Amino acid sequence: MGQSPALGRWLFWGAVAAAVLLLLWLLNDILLPFVVGMVVAYFLDPVVVRLERARLSRTMATTVVTILAVLAAVGIVMAILPPLFGQIQSLITSAPEYIVKAMGRIQPLLEPLRNRLGFDPPSIHDLQAEATQWAGKGLAFAGGLVGAVAERGVAIINLLGLLFITPVVTFYLLRDWEKLMAAIDGTLPLDHADTIRKLARESNAAIAGYMRGQALVCLSLGTFYGIGLTLVGLQFGLVIGLIAGAISFIPFVGTFVGAVMALGMALAQFPPEWMGVVKVAVVFLLGQTLEGNFLSPKLVGDRVGLHPVWIMFALLAGGSLFGFTGVLIAVPVAAVLGVIVRHFVARYRESDLYRGSSNG
Repeated sequence: MGQSPALGRWLFWGAVAAAVLLLLWLLNDILLPFVVGMVVAYFLDPVVVRLERARLSRTMATTVVTILAVLAAVGIVMAILPPLFGQIQSLITSAPEYIVKAMGRIQPLLEPLRNRLGFDPPSIHDLQAEATQWAGKGLAFAGGLVGAVAERGVAIINLLGLLFITPVVTFYLLRDWEKLMAAIDGTLPLDHADTIRKLARESNAAIAGYMRGQALVCLSLGTFYGIGLTLVGLQFGLVIGLIAGAISFIPFVGTFVGAVMALGMALAQFPPEWMGVVKVAVVFLLGQTLEGNFLSPKLVGDRVGLHPVWIMFALLAGGSLFGFTGVLIAVPVAAVLGVIVRHFVARYRESDLYRGSSNG
């Protein structure tokens, strides 16, 4: 018997998807500059469109936006990275000492619970030895990872790619964005083109709503936490604040990690002046209030349709399969898959498979 047309189409698109995944896996080491360029172009396309409405040509608008974006990136890097690297180096060096101090402050508070459970209290010497051992393991792991990557030449390739290839990719994608979209639209299968366009519009709304909105949320929180923790006098406040803001796109994780680091540092630094610890806690409470009541509702909203657990799973899966490149594309892919799944669930509920033959 011959193959049905529907089965043939499914086999064809399944083979295309498998080929794309295989290609991504094989070229994973060199994809980072191109993926970053695509992400940046996606973010900047609305700005180019607005300049076009101001009667600039697409090429001129793209040139202006690309130059301003590169200058802004260079300026931010030059202003932030030197003090940031200095604080990171000092934080890594001093981490065992601060961990011991923080545990020394916390231990008396846990004394009743320890007595009830019958645990022996660890000595300060044991805490210091344990902290030093874990810090050494962490530095050794990081050093080994950097060395392994550098030996393969991936680090140099990606660094040069980010510096030189990404701006070029961003420029050409921005300039030819409409042509690229038209070319893709022209290759859609005719009998499903309208459905695919509808799904693409919904996917774009979900991706834009989350990616652009969440990027602004992370930038705002990182700035707020960095400045706030520095103003209350917390050592390494800039580093901790920027880390908390940068990973705020992972639901609950950014806040938890940032609060633990900040409060741990505050416990090691401020007591017996407990007001400093209170000030650090207030900074995070204000940050969470700002995010929950203003930033996320205004910048991200409820139209995204991405559950926090689905986002965390997508980030872990993308990172496991494709490294940092996978993390960058994880949320867009999750958004598209979410739209497709909701579409097929709706189709299923309209079909006889769900309704049954008696309800037809």
